[in-house]
Amino acid sequence: MKTVRHFLITGRVQGVGFRFYMQRKARELGVTGWVRNRRDGAVEAVIQGEPEPVEAMTAWARRGPPSAAVAEVKIADGDGEYSSFDMLPTE
Repeated sequence: MKTVRHFLITGRVQGVGFRFYMQRKARELGVTGWVRNRRDGAVEAVIQGEPEPVEAMTAWARRGPPSAAVAEVKIADGDGEYSSFDMLPTE
């Protein structure tokens, strides 16, 4: 059974390679979805996959890449069907 989660990540998360590292981690774990910067300085993502890899992505998002300083990760149920993990344009 696939799990879909929507993330809103705040803190020092732009300009630190967050999207690049998240995409790499997602591909490593075999999850799909997308990640993008938001104009308000947050990073937004949707993660889809089996429960265990989605939980691993959740744990990773709470830390982020080495140069990030994650303040908060808001998580909600998501929806959609994704075949890859993509970086989307800023919204």
